[in-house]
Amino acid sequence: MNYDLLLKGGHVIDPKNSVDEAQDVAISKGKIAAVDAAIPVDQAAQVIDMTGLYVMPGLVDIHTHMFASSGIRNSWAGDKSILPDGFSFRSGVTTMVDTGSAGWRYFEDFRYRVIDRFDTRKFAFLNIVGAGMVANDLEQNQADMDVDRAVAMGKEHSDVIVGMKTAHYCGTEWISVDRMLEAGRQLGKPSMVDFGLFPKERPYYELVTERMSPGDITTHMYLGDVPWIDDDGKLLSYLHKARERGIIFDVGHGGGSFCWRNAIPSIEQGFYPDSISTDLHTSCMNDEMQDMTNVMSKFLAIGLPLQEIVKESTINPANEIGHPELGHLSVGAVADVTALSVYEGDFQLLDVHGGRLPAKQRLRCELTLLDGEVMWDWNGRTGVDWQELPKLYGVRNPEGLIMPPESA
Repeated sequence: MNYDLLLKGGHVIDPKNSVDEAQDVAISKGKIAAVDAAIPVDQAAQVIDMTGLYVMPGLVDIHTHMFASSGIRNSWAGDKSILPDGFSFRSGVTTMVDTGSAGWRYFEDFRYRVIDRFDTRKFAFLNIVGAGMVANDLEQNQADMDVDRAVAMGKEHSDVIVGMKTAHYCGTEWISVDRMLEAGRQLGKPSMVDFGLFPKERPYYELVTERMSPGDITTHMYLGDVPWIDDDGKLLSYLHKARERGIIFDVGHGGGSFCWRNAIPSIEQGFYPDSISTDLHTSCMNDEMQDMTNVMSKFLAIGLPLQEIVKESTINPANEIGHPELGHLSVGAVADVTALSVYEGDFQLLDVHGGRLPAKQRLRCELTLLDGEVMWDWNGRTGVDWQELPKLYGVRNPEGLIMPPESA
């Protein structure tokens, strides 16, 4: 056998390699071994029928909150976070990035309790506030925004820390942004901004056209407070200026940051997100956001091509966090693979303010592989008809299987 596993008969979408057609995907030793139109089934130890599915790289969600194990009540870095494996694979996500739940004070605890313990591929943005996202009042603590300590922590854990983060700052000063950006520049890594409130003293357009640098990420791009259109319904010119400067626009849907009145004109006028992400936490996973495939479905409903949606959910976010080895199906790449089905019907999709949009299609994850291992199989594609299995399959100790007398 040349291959351990063969995904047969699916439609492959791999934006990095400009693939959007029927292809087979072969996997060996946890790596992509071949992508071709007709790989013989006798060359693989196991074959999975992917007919009717879209096969793509494992999804990369660069905005999540995973520090659930801190034990802090009602905190983004506590009760409101999730533990990754229960939410990643079933939605096609193989890589999650925590966005600033922990700062330099608690990052080592976060790594010990979560990052090093779960199967999902994990990275993190480090919060410029030492305490991280434990309480709104602590996120305002300027004395805890220590550039030197943040940089030291970023260097010590450079294998998993992909950049810097600021969030929820309510003051009129630029201090949280400026210190975060300085730490990111010293680390040589991007910064992600959750702008918090929008006081007139620090306008959003100044953030993205003057202060942030190429490769830095503005998340919650479709937040209702972000200025998007003029009185004639046209996109504001500063958005194009920011993109020309190399600023990255990330969705970060969450429980309060996705508004149809901003998203629909953006897509209709060709201003696409650079990356699609969930801002996954307990306050939105059972609400309008739900999961990665639901967010992707919203862009499908608006009219964004599926090829573009996959690009914004795989290779784009992988590049944004400095991990270009992920998010594609090149031969030799890690075999992180997701297979989605497109359901046809009459659906209704919500933004975070109760705005409803009708949809004719919806995405669902059918199969997820991490390093070539099946982590999620919604429709039993890896199984065998039970009647074809051995007579006593499932019995661990045949000698101990003693049948009762017929009269019993």
